[in-house]
Amino acid sequence: MNTSSTFKIKGMHCASCAGIIEKTLKKIDGVFSVEVNYATEKAKISFDKEKVNKENLSKDINKFGYFLEMDSMDHSNHSGHAMKKNTSNDERDMRFGIYSIIPLAIISIFVMAWDIFTQYNISPEMSLTVKEFFQHLMPIMATYALFVIGKPYLFGFYRFLRYGKANMDTLIGIGTVAAFSYSFFVTAFESFLKPFINVEHTYYDVTIVVIAFISLGKYLEFRSKIKTGDAIEKLLNLQAKTAIVMRDNIEIEISVKEVVHGDLIIIKPGAKIPVDGIISEGSSFIDESMVTGESMPIKKNINDNVVAGTINTSGSFIFTATKIGSETLLAQIIKMVEEAQGSKAPIQALADKISSIFVPITLIIAFLTLIIWLIVGTNILGFSQALSFGLMSFVGVLVIACPCALGLATPTAIIVGVGKGAKEGILIKDAASLEKLHKVDTVIVDKTGTITFGKPTLVDIINLSEINENDFISIIASLEKKSEHPIAHAILNYALSKNINTEKVSDFESIHGRGLKGFINDKEYFIGNVQFVKDIDVAFDSSVIEKFTAQGKTPVILFTKEKVLGFIMIADEIKPESKQAIVDLHKMGIKVIMITGDDERTAKYIASLVGIDELIAHALPQDKLTKIKELQLNGKIVAMAGDGVNDAPALAQADIGIAMSTGTDVAIESAGITLLGGDISKLVKSIKLSKMTMLGIKQNLFWAFIYNIVGIPLAAGVFYPIFGWLLNPVFAGLAMAFSSVSVVSNSLRIKAKKL
Repeated sequence: MNTSSTFKIKGMHCASCAGIIEKTLKKIDGVFSVEVNYATEKAKISFDKEKVNKENLSKDINKFGYFLEMDSMDHSNHSGHAMKKNTSNDERDMRFGIYSIIPLAIISIFVMAWDIFTQYNISPEMSLTVKEFFQHLMPIMATYALFVIGKPYLFGFYRFLRYGKANMDTLIGIGTVAAFSYSFFVTAFESFLKPFINVEHTYYDVTIVVIAFISLGKYLEFRSKIKTGDAIEKLLNLQAKTAIVMRDNIEIEISVKEVVHGDLIIIKPGAKIPVDGIISEGSSFIDESMVTGESMPIKKNINDNVVAGTINTSGSFIFTATKIGSETLLAQIIKMVEEAQGSKAPIQALADKISSIFVPITLIIAFLTLIIWLIVGTNILGFSQALSFGLMSFVGVLVIACPCALGLATPTAIIVGVGKGAKEGILIKDAASLEKLHKVDTVIVDKTGTITFGKPTLVDIINLSEINENDFISIIASLEKKSEHPIAHAILNYALSKNINTEKVSDFESIHGRGLKGFINDKEYFIGNVQFVKDIDVAFDSSVIEKFTAQGKTPVILFTKEKVLGFIMIADEIKPESKQAIVDLHKMGIKVIMITGDDERTAKYIASLVGIDELIAHALPQDKLTKIKELQLNGKIVAMAGDGVNDAPALAQADIGIAMSTGTDVAIESAGITLLGGDISKLVKSIKLSKMTMLGIKQNLFWAFIYNIVGIPLAAGVFYPIFGWLLNPVFAGLAMAFSSVSVVSNSLRIKAKKL
């Protein structure tokens, strides 16, 4: 049986680690696909459950120093406590190592600096006593640095010798072992080696400082990576821990895990909503900003949906639980964000390909560097000097060439971009969707639910009688209360919002295709369309409503047998943000096409108000699909924004599908991007986010490549014959450590940028 699971991977140190794990697992019979993300330290594996289990998968990579843990996919009741505990344990271990080796590194740098300053007559030469003290102290410190703090690098070297698999630890291990071993033999066999080489020059300091800088760099990288993924932690912290429910007419407080479908949940001011549901009693203003990105609290009345993780700002109410656990919107968002952050963007393929061969090539370059220095350098500088320079270059190449920055360049930017999107109410299905979006040059939008609200709204009141406006609306609402038509809901919602009461209606009758009639306070009233007015034979100049109907509005006329009292207009109102969103898309050079099933007159009017470039009316779902294919054949990159129901085929066909989610269900599989709240201005923000993220990735990749292109030749001594430049391995370690931190820091800048 084919299944897909996400596993947490322990022991990864660089992009090469991800490559080793992928290659190893793919060789296992029954494994179909493997996707390992170095930044999130997770592996998404598709495999046959009957052939493979977790133990098999873990066993094959354990020998290389990697450990597999099942990552819980139930985000419904998770508090993040376990995540924090594991993170704090790892951080504590790393911090201990840093605190213990940094003092040794400071002593080593002090000795190195004194030696250099002495050569340039900046400081006096060390006394014999001080020199001997440090000659005895340095081997002890280097032994601790290599065999205690540097243990992971020794294991990396060992695994390379045994299994032929090399990663960052291998490079650091070979380099530091070479420096330490050379120094140890010089110290141990000083009298024997003195005639051949300079025995006063050892590299204990290099061993100590390189391991210190690499460890410090890994710690800073670890801290930075936590910051890139804090969107998930913030989402997890939104979850309520408890809920107050009514059971047997008694209020009891229970764990949110114990809430069941149909429970009546009591929400007090300032409380978090524990699960999704529908208000059954009371009303309030709810802050949904952390879920939808909307800054203002939203008024919620009876029959309105409430969402887990949002906050009740005022008032109390009772709601019925409809979605619990992993069904809730918040759980779906957390799952969607985690999966997107763990996915790979197509642009990462190049970095992965280079990383997979980078370590073996670096080893070859390092050994060739040492050999060339020994062969060529001996003839020019003498064996002792050539060996010294060759060893420094050998260690320098191994240390500076670590592919960490390359491996972090893409995933860290994706993690930050996806997290920022979630905070803004933009849910991104995967990294590929985020990457594609920045290339979009044509956006197709549906009218209903995208440009407009998608539900009838009372937009105009024309009262031609002496009745006051509230009574005028009350009569219409009283009659409509007996109807199930969508227009009736629009009128009743308006009356409710204005606190207008309805009256008792007697002898009510619905006339199909015409309207309604009934008696209110012993007086007969009629409401309906123009044809109904004509049928009752009441004088009415229909031209007065033509300017409204030309705008796609539907008239509801109130009249008696004697005269027309007035009329109201019902329309699918344009969202206030629609016009500005189209303007912003035009500024980005994007063409906007509206395709709708509505009649052309209504569609044209809506299109003219918001500035649509091209309009197609009377369109069926397959017409939208045909138009997208036509545009794609002409080389256009097309994004389709729709409500995710009848637009599903078009959303799937488009280069990038964007679903306008106005309800509580975000599980729209046909869309790559989901905009919570159905706010089209978030479409503009999502494109900006994509461009911002891709720019960050390109900057990261540029600096990662440049760093290695310049750093490796410099460490190898290529510039020594021309300029006399030779990179000390200590500075190579410092540069390598901070290259990773700089890439992560650049990705974190995306967080601070305004969409």
